[in-house]
Amino acid sequence: MALEVEIDRDACMGSGQCTYTAPGAFDLGDDDIAVVVDPAAVDEATVMLAARKCPTQAITVRRSD
Repeated sequence: MALEVEIDRDACMGSGQCTYTAPGAFDLGDDDIAVVVDPAAVDEATVMLAARKCPTQAITVRRSD
């Protein structure tokens, strides 16, 4: 099963917690708002940890079939 990862760009404050926790899966764009790069760059547990560490809960993770 793959993961579907989305970032609510209106909620993201650009703290960078996701990029520190899961580099390669997330990055900060030119506007310092997080973007999803490649969730498969890290293991599933790391993506989930990054979502939990988001101070504004802007990251949503779902399993896709």
